[in-house]
Amino acid sequence: MPPVSTIFLCGDVMTGRGIDQILPHPSAPHIFEPYLKDARGYLTLAERAHGGIPQPAGFTYPWGEAFEVWEKMAPDLRIINLETSVTRSEEYWKGKGINYRMHPENLPCLTGAEIDACTLANNHVLDWGYSGLQETLGTLHGAGVKTAGAGRSQEEAAAPAELVVPGKGAVQLFGFGVDSSGIPDIWGAGAGKPGVNLLPDLSAATVARIATRIKTVKTAGNTVIASLHWGGNWGFEVSQEEREFAHRLIDSAGVDIVHGHSSHHVKGIELYRGRLVIYGCGDFINDYEGIRGYQEFRGELGLMYFADIDAATGELARLTMVPTRQRRFRIQLATASETAWLTETLNREGKRFGTCVRPGEEGALHLERL
Repeated sequence: MPPVSTIFLCGDVMTGRGIDQILPHPSAPHIFEPYLKDARGYLTLAERAHGGIPQPAGFTYPWGEAFEVWEKMAPDLRIINLETSVTRSEEYWKGKGINYRMHPENLPCLTGAEIDACTLANNHVLDWGYSGLQETLGTLHGAGVKTAGAGRSQEEAAAPAELVVPGKGAVQLFGFGVDSSGIPDIWGAGAGKPGVNLLPDLSAATVARIATRIKTVKTAGNTVIASLHWGGNWGFEVSQEEREFAHRLIDSAGVDIVHGHSSHHVKGIELYRGRLVIYGCGDFINDYEGIRGYQEFRGELGLMYFADIDAATGELARLTMVPTRQRRFRIQLATASETAWLTETLNREGKRFGTCVRPGEEGALHLERL
């Protein structure tokens, strides 16, 4: 039997702002948003909704019951989209309106969860300026956490994070940002200019450039993940342009997993030529608890995605999803009714992609073709 790698993926992990405030080393709480000027205000909203939150909480408190799931599923790699800067910088990006940062001394929040790699091509990594990005990269790399999608130059931002799984080959993780997710154009990295790996468009020409780079690292037994921050925060629609781009990445660039994020809720999942396409993972950790609006999308519900990948071919052998919810700034396992809502949603949205989910053991869900 060929070796199978189990890769954990999830949506946006926002350990800044309100989450940072409950950790042992909170940043200075001031923020520069239209409605709140103090990050502790998000903590107040959450406590009004569901009760007290420990202060300070332990570094790994926000991950909650995810640890039990990781122990059971034993993934070879844990990959997240880290949607915050990790910095002491005071150079907030003027006019942007949102300021996510986690204090560098709170990094055990990530290392304690054994996160192997973070994608950074998103619309919050530069919330505290170029100095904030520099410190974010230095802090993560200094702790042995690999990154993709942002860098001190265009070359570094476009380079993959290589993750070796002993006996099972390697994973090449590429991070890409798309302006539809709210990334300012000026954030794009350039020659000698720090920034994110921002795609100019979703055209065939862009895929061709991506393919050229992937071919330099793609070898037998080498799984390639394209992690894409794209699309708006709310809405289940997947555009034809996005779908065609995902297919081209697989057909022309040799991508094995398309890991999409930005939406605050789960979206449809596709199996294309045996490869996994997650169009929107939904948020995993954030400080939105208690904020009203868009309740119909159930943004508090998330999924832990465990992709079993045939290391020889890059094809998906199995996708197991564990439903979760956020409560008191902490991951909990979803209730039966919440799991039922996620099941119905994935089946409804997966229909156009020819997929559905079926219940597994202990509330887990498994992806299947219709």
